[in-house]
Amino acid sequence: MTKIYQVKEIQDNIQFQLTDELIEKVEALVEDKNDNDLKNLLNDFHYADIAEILDELNLEDAVYVIKLLDSELTSDILMELDEDNRERILKNLSAKEIAEEIEELETDDAADIISELSEARQEAVISQIEDKEHKAEIQELLAYHEDTAGGLMAKELVKVYETWTVAGCLRRIRGQATEVTRVHSIYVVDKEEKLIGRLSLKDLIVAKSEQKIADIAKDNVDWVNVHDDAEDVAKVMAKYDLEAIPVVDDNQTLLGRITIDDIVDVLKDEADKDYQLAAGITQDVEADDSIIELTRARLPWLFLGLIGGVGAFIIMYYFEESLPEQAIILFLFAPLIAAMAGNVGVQSSAIIVQGLANDDVKGSINNRLIKEMLLATLNGVILSLFLFLFVFAWEQDFKLALAISVSLVAVIIIAGLIGTFIPLFLDTRGIDPAIATGPFITTSNDIFGIVIYLMISKLILGI
Repeated sequence: MTKIYQVKEIQDNIQFQLTDELIEKVEALVEDKNDNDLKNLLNDFHYADIAEILDELNLEDAVYVIKLLDSELTSDILMELDEDNRERILKNLSAKEIAEEIEELETDDAADIISELSEARQEAVISQIEDKEHKAEIQELLAYHEDTAGGLMAKELVKVYETWTVAGCLRRIRGQATEVTRVHSIYVVDKEEKLIGRLSLKDLIVAKSEQKIADIAKDNVDWVNVHDDAEDVAKVMAKYDLEAIPVVDDNQTLLGRITIDDIVDVLKDEADKDYQLAAGITQDVEADDSIIELTRARLPWLFLGLIGGVGAFIIMYYFEESLPEQAIILFLFAPLIAAMAGNVGVQSSAIIVQGLANDDVKGSINNRLIKEMLLATLNGVILSLFLFLFVFAWEQDFKLALAISVSLVAVIIIAGLIGTFIPLFLDTRGIDPAIATGPFITTSNDIFGIVIYLMISKLILGI
């Protein structure tokens, strides 16, 4: 019966749908101060679903619900809320109320919430935390930059000493494991607290009671330094398929562990940032931000596009007087050439940026450029043959069709090389290569495309 109930509960969570009727029901219960029915209603939902409900309520109602439910539940709800909503709710809770929520969270989540508060509020909340060990660990984590392994790690883990026996180890683990939500691995340290190995629960179960931990521990343990960049940590965990990884300092002292849920957040944040950079947005913004904030984020790249357009106009104006009577046709095809240059450049840069993000780009830049040149040549020849046939059939002018089609091949090759080289170059300089996609590549290739197009046209048409 228990298994059937658990399966049904999981299915109910998966099938959760946020409806207007549900929101209206919650709002009505809040308005009527019907606490019993409100608790009974919400306690049937997963905390992530309750967070989704609260995100749709007004601030006053959301705060009411948070204060009504138990801290054991609301602490998890707070972690799932939209960041802006969480910030507004925290402003309406006292330092004591926030501290009660913090007491229920693991150290990494607790540090994340406290870091969102002002310095004065941080001190007030920390002073209200009764568990001295929990407080000290949170303060330790707050000292690390949020984009480092130290900023991601949690202090909760299961640690054993190499000199313990299996029987003694199991007794001590039972006490440690009550503080850890999931036991992925058991970390083995020496008497100086240095990480020297790891164990799985299976290792302990099959081992003899009198065996020493040092005899059954595996010494091939993956780890990261506390100062390592969060993205580098994500790459290591993805490469080796790890659910958790220990964190050490420069002396190899075990400090904490990072779990996969934190890495998923890092990857999501990085993907959001790269997507916005590729779209020509220079800072982290959301759809609900103010018009001024959105304008600041978008305007720089739009201005770059405007400058590129002006540059293309100047180039075309310069060539206009020296072009023959076919100039009208050439100018009519200019948008196509510019568009193809931009599209090819964005495709090339997107592949490279994705490869750099996944650590899949190996070898020298020259090899990459040669490969992209061959690929662009093949694509360019196929497309230009079609364009040549179309122009020749339309205008009955061999040289004009040849000029436009050859220009297309050249533009595609150059665009592919630029789209490949720029992100690789930026990456070697420590600049996020995602900035190379979108408006940057499109604008630069528009200009190069027009120049190449007009120069080849003049050469072939014999001007």
